[in-house]
Amino acid sequence: MNRLRDKVAIVTGASPNIGGTLAAGLAAEGARVLCTDLSKDVAEAAAARIRDRGGYALALAGDVTDPAHADEAVAMAVDAWGGIDVLVNNAVFFQQQGVLDMPYDDYRRQLEVILGGSFLFTRAVARSMIERGREGSIINVLSTAAWQGQPGNVGYSTGKSGLINFTRSVAMELARHGIRVNGFTPTATAPTDPEARRAMEDLLARPSTYRNDFAAQLPLGRLPTPDDYVGAVVFLASDESAMVTGTNITVDAGATAKYWPWTPHPEA
Repeated sequence: MNRLRDKVAIVTGASPNIGGTLAAGLAAEGARVLCTDLSKDVAEAAAARIRDRGGYALALAGDVTDPAHADEAVAMAVDAWGGIDVLVNNAVFFQQQGVLDMPYDDYRRQLEVILGGSFLFTRAVARSMIERGREGSIINVLSTAAWQGQPGNVGYSTGKSGLINFTRSVAMELARHGIRVNGFTPTATAPTDPEARRAMEDLLARPSTYRNDFAAQLPLGRLPTPDDYVGAVVFLASDESAMVTGTNITVDAGATAKYWPWTPHPEA
C-alpha cells in the first residue's frame, strides 16, 4: 500500500490506543513517521511497532505545551527525511471532572495540552512546510465530546470543542500555502492494546454521577476500535483529499447523528 509513499508525518500522543494505531496506519501506507509522546517509553514503543513491520519511524519524548519540543520534533523530521507533509495533533490529557469539582489548575492544564499543544505543533509544522514549499495536511483529533454536552468532563469537552474552530480558522489562514487543515472525530473507543484496555476499564469502574451506556446508544452496535479510525485519517493525509479543508470526518458508529431519545439497542 503506497497512498502516502514518500510523505513524512508527525503524530503527537502516540499511545498504544488511538495515536499509536494512527501512526502505524500512516506508516503502513508508506509514510515515514515521527512518534512523539510525553513518555519516552510510549514514543519508542510506537516507533518500534512501525519498524518491526518494515516501516520507517523515529521517537521523541516531550511535552506538547513546550514550544521547544515542537521545534525539536520538526527539526528531527526535517533532518531525517527532508521535510514534513502530515501532522496529526492527537496529544491529550484525560481528567474527567466537572465544573463543580475540577481544580482550576487541572482545567487549565487540560486546555494547554489539547489546545496549546495543537497550536504549537501546528505553528511549527506549518512554518516548516511554508519554508520548504511543501503543501501538506494537518489533522486535529477531536471527539464526539466536542459536539455534544458531556457532563462531568468539562476540561476535555471544552478543549476538544475549541479545536473545531481552531481547525476552521487555521484552515483559512493556511489555504493560500496549499496546507489543508481538518478535524477527525472519533468516539469512545474499544482499545485493542491490553494496557489501554485496562486503563479504560479502570476509568469506567470509577464511581460517577453520570451514567454512560455506550453499547445501548450506538446505532452500529459496537464501539469502534482504533483500527476503525485509520482509513479516515489516511484519506485526510493523502492527496485524495486535496480539495478537503476546514471540515471534519466523523467515525463514531452513528453516535452524533442519532436522534437523542432513540435507544437503538435497549437490551445491550
